[in-house]
Amino acid sequence: MATSVRLEPELEQRLDSLASLTGRTKAYYLRELIENGMQDLEDYYLAAATMERVRKGVEKTYPAADVRKSIDQSH
Repeated sequence: MATSVRLEPELEQRLDSLASLTGRTKAYYLRELIENGMQDLEDYYLAAATMERVRKGVEKTYPAADVRKSIDQSH
């Protein structure tokens, strides 16, 4: 899937320089950034969405002591 991204000139210059100095393509480094950063983005934004549901009372929460007790009983 082709995707276009606009970069600030300074950032694009850094990317160009890295690609030139290492002999890899800019696309290679952009894929690396996306693949390695996706987990962090998912963690952050999904956690934020969960916290919002907790604040609204939509997401159920459990006291840690109850969770530990439940785990102990299942073993």
